[in-house]
Amino acid sequence: MQLSSVQLTLMMGPIIPTTVPREVLDSLASVEVKIDDVGPSGFQLVFSIDKQSPLQILFLLTGGMPLLFMRCILIITVNGVANVLIDGVVTNNQLSPGDKGSNSTLTITGRDLTALMDQSNWSGFPFPACPREARVALLLAKYAFYGVLPLIIPSVLIDISLPIDQIPGQQGTDLQYIRSMADEVGYVFYVQPGPAVGTTTAYWGPQVKVGPVQSALNVDMDAYTNVESMHFTFDQEQNKIPLVFIYNQETGVSIPIPIPPITPLNPPLGAIPPLPTNLLPPDLKPFRDDAAKLPIPQAIMLGLAAAAKNAEAVTCEGSLDVTRYGGVLSARKLVGVRGAGPAFDGLYYVKSVTHKIKRGEYKQSFTLTRNGLVSTVSSVNP
Repeated sequence: MQLSSVQLTLMMGPIIPTTVPREVLDSLASVEVKIDDVGPSGFQLVFSIDKQSPLQILFLLTGGMPLLFMRCILIITVNGVANVLIDGVVTNNQLSPGDKGSNSTLTITGRDLTALMDQSNWSGFPFPACPREARVALLLAKYAFYGVLPLIIPSVLIDISLPIDQIPGQQGTDLQYIRSMADEVGYVFYVQPGPAVGTTTAYWGPQVKVGPVQSALNVDMDAYTNVESMHFTFDQEQNKIPLVFIYNQETGVSIPIPIPPITPLNPPLGAIPPLPTNLLPPDLKPFRDDAAKLPIPQAIMLGLAAAAKNAEAVTCEGSLDVTRYGGVLSARKLVGVRGAGPAFDGLYYVKSVTHKIKRGEYKQSFTLTRNGLVSTVSSVNP
């Protein structure tokens, strides 16, 4: 499946996938992959197959039911640069028979490797004398066979309970428990394919909105335009500053402390931030009902995560043609925008990307966010 400088590679198989035969790739009609910054990512493959296709045998072997050990890796090569779009497992198969001798349509839907982590409920499994970071590492070790490589960032709230006092126990599936521990310290958890084909990085740590900047998205710049559409939204009412109340035992007074949305990992991408809308009564209240009962460091960590999310008042939705853009726009990274005007030009965080691939066509739709108007930089990468 090749268009100019774009080439798609599909690998499928139980546990360890291999490159599919040529006849299988020739029957591939369309591909759609959605990547979210912190949520699960998914894919959908649509095949046009005849009655003798080997994919008919695959459907019969699965009985039309999900086959979670059937792994799928999609690799897209643009201008000689290979990008692993997704490494996941098949969760659903659908076969629509053809009409009047036409080919049947086989639709394969799947999720990233978090689907494997969300199958069995291990509630009550004990983790004696284990901080959150150790529990996450032990849970992810189960999936090393699938090439899962843990990347765990220790929090400032490393606490180890004595077994004679308390033994932490798992609640829910592995995925649910890992994400609940991330929520307790204001962290995020997601899996990302790479760095090598067949490996997946499982990240547990703070959300990062710094790093290298991708090639700029140009709108309304004549011959330099490389996007099909862009639509900007500014939601002033979204920004609410989280408040943490610190109780002073000597005076008996609770002091409200506002948590700013700016941190070294979440710098200001807009020069003019939206004004907070909750600094006057009756909105002057804690951002969580149980915030006053939490340790101060934990409340501050949760407040920083909530503040960063609330400050994303500027949203941009658009689409582009990869062959004109000259590369693949990746989620969880920064990108520059040019030609939209002084209020919306500058750097953005790529929140989500959807890849839509057909024979002779490769397009992407995307969602960008940032925490203010007007660019903080004088220029962006061309």
